[in-house]
Amino acid sequence: MIPPWLSTLASTGMAIGPPLVYVDQTVSIIKKKDSTGFSRDICAVLLLANITRCFFWLGERFEFALLMQSILMILCQLALLYICVRYRPRLSSENLGSSSRPLSFWQWTTYSQHIEFLAGYIVFLTILVLIFGRLDAFIWLLGFFALGLESTLPLPQFISNYKQKSLYGFRASTLVGWVGGDFFKYGHLSNHVYPAKVESL
Repeated sequence: MIPPWLSTLASTGMAIGPPLVYVDQTVSIIKKKDSTGFSRDICAVLLLANITRCFFWLGERFEFALLMQSILMILCQLALLYICVRYRPRLSSENLGSSSRPLSFWQWTTYSQHIEFLAGYIVFLTILVLIFGRLDAFIWLLGFFALGLESTLPLPQFISNYKQKSLYGFRASTLVGWVGGDFFKYGHLSNHVYPAKVESL
C-alpha cells in the first residue's frame, strides 16, 4: 500500500509537473526575444484540450489533481502564447500576410485575437453543456475529444521542425518533459483508479 504522504506528493507532482515543462522554453524565447522554432500550435492544442477537460470534469469528477493540472496548464499556455506572439519571427506568415489557413487560424497578429477565439470556444462549450450536460454520451465525447486532441501534441512541433529542416528554437527539455511526463503518468495512474478518458500529460 502506498503511504499517504507519497500519494500526496505524487498528486502534487501530477498537478504542477506538466506546466513546469514549458518554463525552460519560455525563458529561452524571452532571452532571445525570438520564438522561431517553437510551434505556437502547441499552445492551441494544450489550451483547447485542457479547457475541454475542465468542462468534462463537470460531468465526470475525476481526481482533483488532474483538474488542477488542467487549470495550471491553461495559465501556463496563456503566458507562453503571449510571449510567442510578442516575439514572433519577423518573417512569420502572419507578419507577411501569407497564412494559408482558413481565417488565418491561430496565426493572428495580436494576442487579443487568440483570447477572443478562446472566449468564444468557452461560450460554445458552456452552451453545449447546458443543453446536453446530462447525457452520458456527451460527457464521454468531451473526454474523448480532450484526450484525442492532446495526443496530437508533438505533431505541430514535428511539422515545424520538418519545414525548417532544423531543431533550432525547440528546447530539448520540452521533449524530455513530454517523455518523462508519460512515464510518470503511467506510474501514477497504475496505482489509482481514474476514468481512462482523463489521462493527460
